[in-house]
Amino acid sequence: MLLEQASQQKAAKVAGISLLIMAILGPFAYLFVFQSLVVYDNAAETALNIMDSQGLFRAAIVSLVIVVILDVIVAWSLYIVFEPFHRNLSLLAASFRIVYAAMFGVAVFQNYNALKILSDAEYLVGWELTERYNQAMLYINAFNNGWNISLIIFGIHLLILGYLVFKSLYFPKFLGGLIIIAGLGYLIDSLALILFGSYSFELSVYTFIGELLLIIWLFIRGRNGFPS
Repeated sequence: MLLEQASQQKAAKVAGISLLIMAILGPFAYLFVFQSLVVYDNAAETALNIMDSQGLFRAAIVSLVIVVILDVIVAWSLYIVFEPFHRNLSLLAASFRIVYAAMFGVAVFQNYNALKILSDAEYLVGWELTERYNQAMLYINAFNNGWNISLIIFGIHLLILGYLVFKSLYFPKFLGGLIIIAGLGYLIDSLALILFGSYSFELSVYTFIGELLLIIWLFIRGRNGFPS
């Protein structure tokens, strides 16, 4: 029992640290870099912005690759934390997060394709400038579309995780409820965007608080341990 609790405590620390790093790298890549460089209704301007800030764009791609790796680590860590409570649900939650990480990784690769078609010499011959710009924008849009679909899987992961948090003795019940709400936010946004192309409201911007509070409680459990 003591060995199991020590393993849970270590896993909580790993999950908390990984989620904290992700909370820094994700917004850096998407909000700071992509949102400042990508102009979705202007392929030429987007291409010029990326070429003028290649280093920054590459750093954003690397940041998202690290996020993908950390997602797998978080899936494993949270499985260890909640496995003593409900092994099957913990495994299911971890599986959904790993599937999400794989789908997100494929989506991130589209940004690398966009960079390659704009910067590699092999594309400078035989391609019209406008063609290269438009193809790069297609790759960037493919990233957004792929990420949006993968968030459906992530939302389901959060629903299961929220239930585990709510039912466990390790965390406050309100935290489980907030994580479930966060999962619903991702599900509603992603499904609405698929079903209604004109959907522009981002509910998940207002429902993610449970994910941030989870980081804090993982650090608390990582420091104080788990009740016997």
